[in-house]
Amino acid sequence: MQVVAIMLVRNEDRFLRRAAMNILGFCDRILIADHQSQDATPEICEELARTSPKFEVYRIRDPRESHEMLVPLANTKTWVFGVDGDEIYDPAGLARVRARLAAGEWDKWWVVFGNVLNCDALDETARTASGWLAPPCRSMTKLYNFAAVERLDPATKHRLHGKNNVFNPGWHPVESRWELYKEVAWADSEFRALHTCWMPRSSRDENTSRRNVTESLGLRNRLRAAFARMLGRKSESDYKAEKYRRGERVTLDAEAFLK
Repeated sequence: MQVVAIMLVRNEDRFLRRAAMNILGFCDRILIADHQSQDATPEICEELARTSPKFEVYRIRDPRESHEMLVPLANTKTWVFGVDGDEIYDPAGLARVRARLAAGEWDKWWVVFGNVLNCDALDETARTASGWLAPPCRSMTKLYNFAAVERLDPATKHRLHGKNNVFNPGWHPVESRWELYKEVAWADSEFRALHTCWMPRSSRDENTSRRNVTESLGLRNRLRAAFARMLGRKSESDYKAEKYRRGERVTLDAEAFLK
């Protein structure tokens, strides 16, 4: 059993270092696909590569290349961990998850969704984080059991978003999903992350949030973004507003994530 992380990043210099280092102990390999970043992200990626041989840094021209990196892992005993540059995981919790994966406790699942706090504030002095919890928000964690798939969808635009993967017998793309975050409270969760989606991810960002990769692909989405810029509007994500701002805003202890 191995755990391989895939980080698709573009202008992520605010949180990338911590996001990567917090998953280092959990993973056997960490693939960082840097999609033409123009801030300090490339320098941080090179720094990470010098820190540990687990980090493998690739400069890519198209998000699809992040999918192609995963194709050889299909139908192997590999857990693929998709991590964005704005996702800060609990490393001690991941250590316990790693032990459970090694013991085969989660082998029956194709994908596992953990607990999330969608943050609009992170106070490193007070060691607190504020935002909206999943649940009731949607979880966006990405931990996939590649033993479930015979081969990946060849038409996938970027990593872990294929809708037409070919599954091995006994597996199902919906029935083999485990929404763990709906069963475990935040304080008791081992698989949990701070999702700083309501905070700038780059020193170049003016907005508090940015559109997902899927919201940026396609002519229609690009035209909408261009029209918003012409009108002087912020290019914030409609998807994030719908999925990641539900329920009551809370402030929680974030010490476990900031060590």
